[in-house]
Amino acid sequence: MDFELSEDQRAFRDTAREFAAREFAPQAARWDAEGHFPVDVLRRAGELGFCGLYAAPEHGGLGLPRLDASIVFEELAAACPSTTAYLTIHNMATWMVTRFARPEVATKWGPRLAMGELLASYCLTEPGAGSDAASLATRARRDGDHFVLDGAKAFISGAGATDLLVVLARTGEAGPQGISAFLVEADSPGIGYGKKEDKMGWNSQPTRGITFDGVRVPAQHMLGAEGEGFAIAMKGLDGGRVNIAACSVGAAQGALSAALAYAQERRQFGRTLADFQNTQFKLADMATELVAARQMVRLAASRLDAGAGSATLYCAMAKRLATDLGFSICNEALQIHGGYGYIREYPLERYLRDARVHQILEGTNEIMRVIIARRMLNDNSMETLQ
Repeated sequence: MDFELSEDQRAFRDTAREFAAREFAPQAARWDAEGHFPVDVLRRAGELGFCGLYAAPEHGGLGLPRLDASIVFEELAAACPSTTAYLTIHNMATWMVTRFARPEVATKWGPRLAMGELLASYCLTEPGAGSDAASLATRARRDGDHFVLDGAKAFISGAGATDLLVVLARTGEAGPQGISAFLVEADSPGIGYGKKEDKMGWNSQPTRGITFDGVRVPAQHMLGAEGEGFAIAMKGLDGGRVNIAACSVGAAQGALSAALAYAQERRQFGRTLADFQNTQFKLADMATELVAARQMVRLAASRLDAGAGSATLYCAMAKRLATDLGFSICNEALQIHGGYGYIREYPLERYLRDARVHQILEGTNEIMRVIIARRMLNDNSMETLQ
């Protein structure tokens, strides 16, 4: 078992770190304060391949393993978790298009998505279907060589500012077998966008509801076969959980690095904060938890890359652990900063706000516990965890 990064992985890590330091870090606070969606920077990320990290190479992607992609996302998130989180969503949509679209559709849209020339949103969640994704109500009715979409989606990242939508809609019976996936042009007639949500965090990416009123979508824009949408969505969610877990690890790394520097500079009672044993214990615990979360994420990514039967289990475990520990580390780092951590001159409050939603999206951490426990109870064995 080798825990060392390969030469290629180190090269991707270093490139992502340099890009984040140059493009994300100097502007992240402004993007957050102004609610600015940095499309220009996302396109520059695309020039490095960061918009199609694990998308199919024959359609413009890099075709990297999920492990390598998680390393890139972690480095980017250490500078701006919010922008990186959108980038992970775009990568998931790009992967779906290049993996499941018909060849002519993947050839038309895949390279432009992978390069960041076009940006995508992923439309699964609905006002009445959050954790219970199989109960979604948006419908797609066949009409000749088109499908007609009617319904609504909620909490869609990038909505109103992206070019393409990957939409899950019901084409058949109730339950997961009746769901199909479609690639939809974001400016199609009949699409409406709600108000930009005023959020606690993730302010560098817009979040809106979307309505579909008689939206006509070419039948060839279906991803996979009819009725395969839910299976595609679940495959996407396994990778999405690794991605958002990596973002939490990155946020925690950024927060811990800031706390470590601050503790060695800030003086109280004639000593630096780092001289106090209480601070040392906090830093030690934060570092230990960070490494544990990182290794859990990389283990899950490796299981996903291997196509292991336990991949869904490990992705759920990684998402639960990394997002809970990531938020806790950000909170402790803020505490070390004292009152300064609470003001926007320092990045701690932004890390904290951005990391909080990670415990909710891609399946709440309560749902992650359900997935883990059910697998353990159904297997009636601990061998899966060894």
